[in-house]
Amino acid sequence: MSRATTGPLVVAVAFDRQCMFEFGIAVEVFALPRPEMGSDWYRFAVAASEPGPLRADGGIEIRGDGGLELLERADTIVIPGWRDVHEDPPELLIQALCAAHRRGARLVSLCSGVFVLARAGLLTGRIATTHWHYSDLLAERYPDVCVNENVLYADEGDLLTSAGSAAGIDLCLHIVRRDYGPEAANVVARRLVVPPHREGGQAQYVQRSVAPAHEGARLGPLFDLLRQKLHEPQPLSQLARQAGMSERTLLRRFRAATGAAPHEWILEERLAQAKVLLETTNRSVHDIAASCGLGAVENLRRHFRRRFGTSPSAYRATFSRVSDPTDGPSFA
Repeated sequence: MSRATTGPLVVAVAFDRQCMFEFGIAVEVFALPRPEMGSDWYRFAVAASEPGPLRADGGIEIRGDGGLELLERADTIVIPGWRDVHEDPPELLIQALCAAHRRGARLVSLCSGVFVLARAGLLTGRIATTHWHYSDLLAERYPDVCVNENVLYADEGDLLTSAGSAAGIDLCLHIVRRDYGPEAANVVARRLVVPPHREGGQAQYVQRSVAPAHEGARLGPLFDLLRQKLHEPQPLSQLARQAGMSERTLLRRFRAATGAAPHEWILEERLAQAKVLLETTNRSVHDIAASCGLGAVENLRRHFRRRFGTSPSAYRATFSRVSDPTDGPSFA
């Protein structure tokens, strides 16, 4: 168990035939020493959910810091996958998770770990997701769960679920963002060499997520330029000229590379930038709307309500981490 810090205790559940990729995500995000985050960063422990050696592919064996008693004091519990979606988890694990949830612990599942939460009855009437490969099975087996296969992760406050594999990284970074703010999430993402934030509502996959090399040479610089000039109008004709292709070709290749049309992608980037400014500055919503290229504040409010189900002011009240009007977060 990590003891150098005093922050919230994150406990990852381990089991025989462990899902190592998902387990590794939890370890990478929550367990690694991060002295730059200060003394109130996460503590981390591994709870063995059953006796005996806990093995994984590749000759790996996991040793827990304790048993299910660790769940009794965990602030966040991570279920990093489940070994077989057709196998019921141990009853003792189900009981421990239910008790922890009643106590107020936050429960997180990655990929197939959602089947453990569903078997415990904790997802009844809740929105949840899993790997697209398992979505139909989850919906069929647990009809009281509102399964959404078209998102990277679902945040129900005390219960959070991720889609398959790499979407677990997105969910864990989302948790860091919730707990410590966007700058902390950016620091962790930079260490992981991944995008700092992908919205949970983003599709799990697109038909072709990476552009061919000859297209990437043109579209990569265009993406960089757009992010630098979100405050400016970006008509399609101008984008096509900058990319050196016709408007029709740009539309086709842009959607192939991102899963979205240019104006949809730009709007998501502007809203993401607006969220960062709401969280890390005391600038007015009028100023933020203009600086992100959304024009009038009414546009910011309308898109925010449609995309996130809340207003910019309410979002700031919930997620702002600015303690002094002149200073932002101290994370480097």
